[in-house]
Amino acid sequence: MISETKVALSQHEPSNIATKTIGLISDTHIPKRAHYLPKRVFELFEKVDYIIHAGDLVELAVVDELEQFAPVLAVHGNMDNMAVTGALPRLNSIRLFDWKIGVMHDPDIHFGLDKMRKLTKQNGFNVFVYGHTHVANIKWENKTLYINPGSPTVPPSIISKPSVGLLKITKDTISPQIIEF
Repeated sequence: MISETKVALSQHEPSNIATKTIGLISDTHIPKRAHYLPKRVFELFEKVDYIIHAGDLVELAVVDELEQFAPVLAVHGNMDNMAVTGALPRLNSIRLFDWKIGVMHDPDIHFGLDKMRKLTKQNGFNVFVYGHTHVANIKWENKTLYINPGSPTVPPSIISKPSVGLLKITKDTISPQIIEF
């Protein structure tokens, strides 16, 4: 087990740096638009410490399936059934080391970053994970990361690929990655 003890970064001993990996997923739409999660998701999330689902699960069984790999932090989306919206909040967060990561399905992204900036500032988020558009995106603004992992089951167009995200986090760094498959 990797300790969450805060350690100083050292170029000489990188193996001693405590690191957490978070799998990011959104817009799975199971079983309405897809029948199951692709195997590639499970391969990519096999060794993550946590999973964040940014909504539009459609059914809670998706959380159960993902929890076979790691604890899941999830929010409900606009396409989720009543069981999901009753069980999951609209906005959620987790703190790892001294980083605070927020998640919301649809922070009015079609109208720009204004609402995300406001939510980030109000809640002290260093990272804001969102979904809804199905478009994978990484955007740094000052020291705040905004990331959409896309969708592993319903890409935004026929030329787009399914995708998920990974965050590698240490005491001092956050490294985002989008993985298309």
